Amino acid sequence: MKGISAKHLNEMSKEFNSERANLIAASAAVKSGIMDASADYRAVGRLPFTFSVDLKQGKITDQKISGRCWIFSALNTFRYEIIKKYKLDTFELSQNYLFFYDKLEKANYFLENVLKTTDEPINGRLYQFLNQDPLADGGQWDMLANLVEKYGVVPKEAYGDAAGAKASRWFDQYLSTRLREDAMILRELSQKGEKPAALQKRKEEMITEFYRMLCISLGEPPKKFDFTLRNKEDQVWQESGITPQEFFKKYVGLKLSDYVSLIHAPTKDKPFNKMYTVKFLGNVAEGQPVRYLNLPMDKIKKAAIKQLKDGHPVWFGSDCTKFGLRKEGVFDRDAAAVERLFGLEFGFTKAQALDYGDSAMNHAMVILGVNLNEKGVSDRWRIENSWGKDSGNDGYYVASDAWFDEYVYQVVVNKKYLDAATRKLLDQKLIELEPWDPFGTLA
Repeated sequence: MKGISAKHLNEMSKEFNSERANLIAASAAVKSGIMDASADYRAVGRLPFTFSVDLKQGKITDQKISGRCWIFSALNTFRYEIIKKYKLDTFELSQNYLFFYDKLEKANYFLENVLKTTDEPINGRLYQFLNQDPLADGGQWDMLANLVEKYGVVPKEAYGDAAGAKASRWFDQYLSTRLREDAMILRELSQKGEKPAALQKRKEEMITEFYRMLCISLGEPPKKFDFTLRNKEDQVWQESGITPQEFFKKYVGLKLSDYVSLIHAPTKDKPFNKMYTVKFLGNVAEGQPVRYLNLPMDKIKKAAIKQLKDGHPVWFGSDCTKFGLRKEGVFDRDAAAVERLFGLEFGFTKAQALDYGDSAMNHAMVILGVNLNEKGVSDRWRIENSWGKDSGNDGYYVASDAWFDEYVYQVVVNKKYLDAATRKLLDQKLIELEPWDPFGTLA
């Protein structure tokens, strides 16, 4: 192994200091940070916040210091239906409610997987993967659908955000520690020959303890609640003693089983027009598995545009860490001109970035609009984020069509917006991906 020599260091320093552009770039980046120093006002100006198809939403939401974007984004699509139907200025559903039950279900899901893998060595790749982050804040659309089908939803005023949800690091840490200890106990009992029924009983005792920890951390969720809606025309709707499941059915009214996850994975190991799932990815043990249909990007965009034109927002997952300007609210490679700042080009294709672990879905947001040019082709997209109104343009972002092509990985649409031939593909047998596949990452 050969190290960096003093001669090489001197040569690099001389080369760096000989270029005026390097010195200017360094001054800007050291003072303002890489992203602010990279912002290109001309490219930002080419992405106005006006759109030919544009859905109006309520006040922007804020997930605070947590990984709940997938919950926030899904509930933002749900609340849109309520706001539109009842002509409200704004409305918000409780993210804390689904967060509570997601943690409870993930705890059970993890311990069930522990019981399935008691023969796996604790230092093996599979068990280390499962044990790494058993209570991750993130999730997938199908996991969200499983929670809503089982538990319903509630208005935020019926179950507000707890401090542990708004800043979930310590909450996650201590509950995860307890879960790993429970996993150790179950593994040891299994290896001593404990019968399955006895192991299940012990697991249930652990989940009961975990429920107590959740209630202390987040508060116990309501099983029934009262609420009142009043719109801008002073029309009033009131309910007493309604359940979360009844509320979802009556006020949101979406049939979640009709919604499908379309992914764009242009890698050799995932042929297009096939259905995929990921081993050990889920939350509700008895729920439906995570299901993806891999399609070319043009088909994904076509379905998303149809849904937007029909007056419904679109949940999607992307790599939000790539070429994004938070102050300006822009996702675009030219606007976030990092390559120009460094004087180089990043050459990964989308497939190569997935294969080499440089990119994957890490954030869920909502598409509320799209601009179609004179030829009817999309050139920019209106994005509702959940980082509060101080991020982006009052909480909203614009994404260029080129950025959408490269960094959007998943879009969820009602299957009625797919053509007949594509709908038939949904009936295929699921191809299982390994737990550590890029499409096993959580939004």
